[in-house]
Amino acid sequence: MFSPLIDELMHALKVLPGVGPKSAQRMALQLLEHNREGASRLADSLQRAVAGVARCGRCRTLTEQPLCGVCASERRDNTLLCVVETPADVLAIEQAGSYQGKYFVLLGHLSPIDGVGPEDIGIDQLLALLQTEPVSEIILATNPTVEGEATAFYISERAKKAGINVTRIAHGVPLGGELEYIDGGTLAHAFSSRRSL
Repeated sequence: MFSPLIDELMHALKVLPGVGPKSAQRMALQLLEHNREGASRLADSLQRAVAGVARCGRCRTLTEQPLCGVCASERRDNTLLCVVETPADVLAIEQAGSYQGKYFVLLGHLSPIDGVGPEDIGIDQLLALLQTEPVSEIILATNPTVEGEATAFYISERAKKAGINVTRIAHGVPLGGELEYIDGGTLAHAFSSRRSL
């Protein structure tokens, strides 16, 4: 029904998470019909980002520099290392504004069923980093999924052998949440992770 170029654009837009055929069609037509200048700016920005953005040489988040701003900062606490699954997790923690340590991005989680082992997500690089930097505490901030918990456990066991204190971020009832609307798994985790006041 559409020309090959429009079909190609719609197909390209479907690589974005949550974008199905109808959403891709709406986006493509919006850009072509009502915002060609925006479409050109989007294409140019995307092309420059793909060419210029790479992984930080230390923490593996996305940056245009050899070291990201967090790793290059002398104000950050070198003794704290927060281990996360994705660069988006770093962004979320940074936006919260309370963490002042450094990061290590795994780029995934362990998943033996899918053939994803420790070397595939960079645990060997993490362990090498622990040998060269003055890290005294690792904060595991992997997702509260089965794979995230397994990844946290695996890293915890290796870090403890290296004599490093390991903590895990708390998971449970969100601030402002009402108990009657919280799912059972979250409530169970909140009770099992309770602490003294």
